[in-house]
Amino acid sequence: MTPPPPLLFVPPPPDDASSLRVLIAARFALQPPHIVHLGGDVGPPGGLRPGAPLPALLTPGGALLEGPGPAALFLSPPEMLGGEGGTPNAALVRQWVAFAESEIAPAVAILEGGPQQARRRAHMELQRALQALESQLQGRRFLVGGGVSLADISVTCALLPPLRHILDAAARAPYPNVTRWFLECVGLPHFHAVLGTVGLCGDEGPAPHLELKPVGQDTVGQDDAQQNAVGQGTMGQAAPQVKSAAQLRKEAKKREKLEKFQQKLEKNREQQAKAKPKAPREPRGQSGDAYSLETPPGEKKELGQALPLSYSPGYVEAVWYSWWEHSGFFKPEYGRPSLSTPNPRGVFALVLPPPNVTGTLHLGHALTVAIQDTLVRWHRMRGATTLWTPGCDHAGIATQVVVERRLWRERGLRRHQLGREGFLREVWRWKEEKGDRIYQQLRRLGASMDWDRACFTMDPKMCRAVREAFVRLHEMGLIYRSTRLVHWSCTLQSAISDIEVEKRELGGRTLLRVPGYEEPVEFGVIVAFAYPLEGGGEGEELVVATTRPETMLGDAAVAVHPDDPRYQHLRGRCVRHPFTGQILPILHDAFVDPEFGTGAVKVTPAHDATDFEVGQRHGLPCVSIISDDGRLCGVPPPFLGLPRFTARAAVLEALKARGLLRGERENPMVVPICSRSKDVLEPLLKPQWFLRCQSLAVAAADAVRSGELRLRPPSYTRAWFHWMENSRDWCISRQLWWGHRIPAYFITIDDPNVPPGEDGDGRYWTSGRSEDEAREKAAKAFGVSPERVGLRQDEDVLDTWFSSGLFPFSVFGWPDTTQDLTLFYPGSLLETGHDILGFWVARMVMLGLALTGRLPFREVYLHAIVRDAHGRKMSKSLGNVIDPLDVISGISLEGLHEQLEKSNLDPAELERAREGQKRDFPNGIPECGTDALRFALCAYTGQGRDINLDVGRVLGYRHFCNKIWNSARFVLRALGPQFRPPPTPQPRGRPGLAERWVRSRLAAAAGACGAALEAFDFPGATTAAHSFWVYELCDVFLELVKPVLARAEAAEPDAGGAPGDDPEGDEDDVGDVVAARDALYTCLDAGLRLLAPFMPFVTEELWQRLPPRNPPVPPSISLCPYPDTTEFCQRDEEAEATMEFVLSIVRALRGLRADHGLTRQRPPCFLQCPDPLWGGRASRGRPHIRTLGGVGAVRLLGGSETPPPGCAVAVTSDRCTVHLLLKGVVDAGKELSRLGGRRGELERGLQRLRERRGGAGYCEKVPLPVQEAEAAKLSQLEAELLKVLEAEEMMRRML
Repeated sequence: MTPPPPLLFVPPPPDDASSLRVLIAARFALQPPHIVHLGGDVGPPGGLRPGAPLPALLTPGGALLEGPGPAALFLSPPEMLGGEGGTPNAALVRQWVAFAESEIAPAVAILEGGPQQARRRAHMELQRALQALESQLQGRRFLVGGGVSLADISVTCALLPPLRHILDAAARAPYPNVTRWFLECVGLPHFHAVLGTVGLCGDEGPAPHLELKPVGQDTVGQDDAQQNAVGQGTMGQAAPQVKSAAQLRKEAKKREKLEKFQQKLEKNREQQAKAKPKAPREPRGQSGDAYSLETPPGEKKELGQALPLSYSPGYVEAVWYSWWEHSGFFKPEYGRPSLSTPNPRGVFALVLPPPNVTGTLHLGHALTVAIQDTLVRWHRMRGATTLWTPGCDHAGIATQVVVERRLWRERGLRRHQLGREGFLREVWRWKEEKGDRIYQQLRRLGASMDWDRACFTMDPKMCRAVREAFVRLHEMGLIYRSTRLVHWSCTLQSAISDIEVEKRELGGRTLLRVPGYEEPVEFGVIVAFAYPLEGGGEGEELVVATTRPETMLGDAAVAVHPDDPRYQHLRGRCVRHPFTGQILPILHDAFVDPEFGTGAVKVTPAHDATDFEVGQRHGLPCVSIISDDGRLCGVPPPFLGLPRFTARAAVLEALKARGLLRGERENPMVVPICSRSKDVLEPLLKPQWFLRCQSLAVAAADAVRSGELRLRPPSYTRAWFHWMENSRDWCISRQLWWGHRIPAYFITIDDPNVPPGEDGDGRYWTSGRSEDEAREKAAKAFGVSPERVGLRQDEDVLDTWFSSGLFPFSVFGWPDTTQDLTLFYPGSLLETGHDILGFWVARMVMLGLALTGRLPFREVYLHAIVRDAHGRKMSKSLGNVIDPLDVISGISLEGLHEQLEKSNLDPAELERAREGQKRDFPNGIPECGTDALRFALCAYTGQGRDINLDVGRVLGYRHFCNKIWNSARFVLRALGPQFRPPPTPQPRGRPGLAERWVRSRLAAAAGACGAALEAFDFPGATTAAHSFWVYELCDVFLELVKPVLARAEAAEPDAGGAPGDDPEGDEDDVGDVVAARDALYTCLDAGLRLLAPFMPFVTEELWQRLPPRNPPVPPSISLCPYPDTTEFCQRDEEAEATMEFVLSIVRALRGLRADHGLTRQRPPCFLQCPDPLWGGRASRGRPHIRTLGGVGAVRLLGGSETPPPGCAVAVTSDRCTVHLLLKGVVDAGKELSRLGGRRGELERGLQRLRERRGGAGYCEKVPLPVQEAEAAKLSQLEAELLKVLEAEEMMRRML
């Protein structure tokens, strides 16, 4: 007997976070509950304690669970709780549920109705919670595991009020992952059924509302029949509830608040309407500054103009690239008498993974260029003979499709009307018109390639290499002809490679649009139908299950598992095909899964890979019933000639008419989709050319195993071995016209003693570099004279990946032994995306070993895949595809919309994509420049397998460029027009603490950058360079030299070099102006060289304006030596320790100033240093403490001295205590009031945390990392409270 469903009692109205959490969990419950709304005449259930928390749940066993927590836990299925209780996921789910209850919910409650002062604190608490969520959701779809859990439900419900009513788009901007996750959750059917349509604060669209559609809604007092109907899943609405007086009062208050809010909005609109419209102000340097001087292409940029006031990418990036290229800086021959002369600094060579000739630049290309060009420029600056070879792929399928569409659009012609030669002329014409576009875009990214060596994969030398490779591999027996199952695109009418197959996972019944069909086609359904048993009585049948019923017309057998007890009686029996009348054997084969469908499956050898192997084992016939264009052939009427998916419906109708259809149900499945045509691929038997990969794969695996070939990151080694160990023969032929036509010929012999051959018989095929060579080989093979040999060249072309696999050596002239091949092959490195490790990298290694006997490169660096800021794959239909040129130049939202409208999206996808763009780029994409984009992409490579690119972060690096620009302008102004640097970086004059420290930090940055680039640690290199520029050069040193420069300017013109006077004694360690200027020059020069591989344009622009150190000076920064530990070898540990101590005092002073609201006041400070060593260091750093700390006089107290009363105190460490005199500077009464409020907030936070840590089972239930984090937070709050109490005591003494 089925147990009764649980009863769920919810309060009136059930719109609080706790109730919503339980109601959503009920939607996921294995046994949905009856929902009972309390209120009006409906009272609480018996046994519920007065005042007990709601919702409450009455289980089928009679247990009463009080409160939302137990109810939600009971209703959630095990997978939503993270599995078993001891698993890490289970602990994480509990952690996030507790986080929602103890961290988010209290803050939200205060924000909705707490006092104003408490609201500010609650807002900060909410921000901290959102930051924690943002970090957790980085690269994740849900909070725990791969699916929705109770954690997602709890946190989503807790965040409903602030995200719907409080946090507008600007407030949500720092939390893109949280926003993405929240919208995905509330859009799920189970959430939507409870919450209705949920909008975000400030977004246009329907107003958020609560629309309850309960699983089984009920009220106490309904009759049994109605309850039974609901219990069986009826989705009817409950009878309207009579609202209580309390409910009515609550709703009246809500209406009153809403009316006031609307009045306020109306008033704001009126004020805005009356205000005079202001012209939009364009930020300086955003796009207003442009390089206006006319410079002939290839000439050096005119530097006579003064630097603009702020950085402008358009100004900076003009002209430089054409000068670099025209000057030959990117050629390995530059600056060398001969390439044949050995270079003691070595050779660095790599090839660009050739982009498609049809393509435009996307972020994957941009990432490739950013990484490769950084490495190339770095090695060039280190003095290596450097070559980066560009190329472009002919992209067989993509190019043919593009040109065919153009022919039809412009001339109304199909390719068959032109013939093969005429069509190929059209393709070449298109290539000449459009083929250079991708090269120009690569130049825009600053790629320092040798363009004179650029190759197109259909160039004559490349065609020769492809022919040579095919013939050699065919002669070696590695290439062979065979009739086998291939992935076939009925739209393209061609076999396609594995990499062009998108495996779309379907969870169940799904409608997909298929080219050539007006209506969507249904997938994700398994159909059961019966085969009548041959020789059986009435009703004897065998029911089989299939997801492709149309292929039953080509069935050759039915199969069951040999151990399945249901079918033991069918051994030796057969079934009769209902439409063809054929007798089909019943096979007993272990490949059958007894749990799939009925445990009996149809066997169609010609249209399924597994069935093909079964057919080979049992000697079944392979009958193809689907033609090249996807229509049924070789079948009886009425199915003959029908498109395959139209035939699917016809077969089901015919089975139903004969009484053989036994039903259907949803079934998860994977559908193979052609990435080029979006067609559903069909397995078809076709005679094709294949490359044997097993022996080649063993050699490729051994190369990695022995260390001869290194993969970076090493984590991809496992994927490499998996690919090699499971390598299958590669179908290399394509049924296209554009591409490398296969140099193979079908043989016919004019001799009656030689029987005619078949297309799939490899003995009747030969290969040759020319037709004459092929005829000679055929004649020799058949023992006849060449005159008796007839040849027909194969119409097919080779897979594009075949020619791409030869690229690392064919680009250098192979099979000829050229100078380039000798010097630059094998390459030093291959850099590409990890997603084509098996498809391209492995094939290059296999073909290189087979044809040259050597690896094509010694090292492989695999970069991540670029996704959008929310972690989603970039797709036009989502509107999240980012063109790098739009990031470089900037684009408006309207411009983004226009790009979408030019695409081929259908109206529904177009509207969704427009909304995605509006959400992600409400103000368009700002101009960021090439340098910022490159630097950001290199900095992002540390995220792991995928890069979630946030344009906001790229804009942040544009601001970094502006900081570099302003720093350079300051330094150039400080040096003056008469400055001449010394011939070496050694300092002149009297360097002070600041000069010695910054030179030491420069040496550290040079060492860190070089080591990081050596290890392919691009984030490490960008962080080292960025930190030196921002946190050491700009934030510290430039501020410290300003007083020195000011004193020098105030002195006599010929008196420069005298140290500045200090009113506090002679112990100050301040350098003279000569040493300061030398340090400024050295830091700017070396700092720009550190950044040059990442940011070639801005560093060239600024470096060219520096006075040269000594001749001969390289013409470009790209040819200067990269800073290393040889040039900057001196680390000054004493200066670094002293300055770090000084900066710790500065940080303490800045903290005290911020704590007490000091802005312009510069009160004196007093330092207590028990250790004389550190006291001496503090004394020498007093001028720097004054400059950076924003204080007046700095006095070092003796051992018995005490600071004057009225000082704020900060302890930097056991080495120094800082006292900042506040008496007479701040209002003690106001400050005491402020401190009291802060004390109350801290005490409440401590109480909550202590209660949580002291709760029952805390140590057992809460994960150890969370316990450690909360212990650290407790210590932090206690320390802050102690500081507040001390400050209060001090303020009381000042009253």
